[in-house]
Amino acid sequence: MANKIKTIGVLTSGGDAPGMNAAIRAVVRTAIARGLKVKGIKKGYQGLLNEEIADMEAKDVSDIIQRGGTILGTARCLEFKTPEGQSKGADICRKYGIDGIVVIGGDGSYRGAQALSRLGINTIGLPGTIDLDIACTEYTIGFDTAVNTAMQAIDKVKDTSSSHERCSIIEVMGRNAGYIALWCGIANGAEDVLLPEKFDFNEQSIINNIINSRKKGKTHHIIINAEGIGHSTSMARRIEAATGIETRATILGYMQRGGSPTAKDRYYASIMGAYAVDIMLQGKTNRVVGTRHGEVNDFDIESALNMEKGINDYEYEISRLLAI
Repeated sequence: MANKIKTIGVLTSGGDAPGMNAAIRAVVRTAIARGLKVKGIKKGYQGLLNEEIADMEAKDVSDIIQRGGTILGTARCLEFKTPEGQSKGADICRKYGIDGIVVIGGDGSYRGAQALSRLGINTIGLPGTIDLDIACTEYTIGFDTAVNTAMQAIDKVKDTSSSHERCSIIEVMGRNAGYIALWCGIANGAEDVLLPEKFDFNEQSIINNIINSRKKGKTHHIIINAEGIGHSTSMARRIEAATGIETRATILGYMQRGGSPTAKDRYYASIMGAYAVDIMLQGKTNRVVGTRHGEVNDFDIESALNMEKGINDYEYEISRLLAI
């Protein structure tokens, strides 16, 4: 198999995440060091279908490791979810002499990679998502930067919330996963943390917490609300009506996806990117790169997609205990 790999492609798909550029850099430079040619595929699977494909050299990834976003661009592609689109993508790979593709993205991106693998294109997935919601890996590229960005923003909102003696509901990203919310809840010392995996939609308990905190002399009340629950603005109106305490909603939004990646994101993205190239040269395909106990390893995509990941009960319990 190693003798058959001469040219690899690399693409980023789905939502962008800080550290994707570090991963691209590692893929390109490792492949070149191993004697391979590299082609960059712009705008994800949509760019593959549109044949937005260009040769990449080591110099093309100079001075990108510190940049947020992805130099290759990204897009969502409904056509690639169809058998016809997938077959077209595999044919385009063969047209350009691409023997294998490294796909950097989340679970939706892996389904596309899985389809290409079934059609004879070697594929390796890298976990690029701020949501930390890929079950086979303890770490996903972009999470550390996103959670630090959110933490710093929440600290600032907390300052003004205390000055005005307000309650603040701060909504963080994560799709249907509550990892950013949980980490920020603990790191920011929030009074309440609302997670999709745990929240029972009992707003009365939140209202009681706010009233009790005010009686104890607290001048602010910070509620971290996960994107998967949402509706922060209407929740703020209901809480203000019930408590008489001025309540404001702040939705951090896409700022969490941007910015220069942290050292942790740069490091793991670099190691994972190099690892993806090397296991492809070993003859592996239809694999997802991940980490377990701090070590990089790989998993079958089918198995990875079928794994389930939940919030650690102990960590959630501690987030509540520390908020007392």
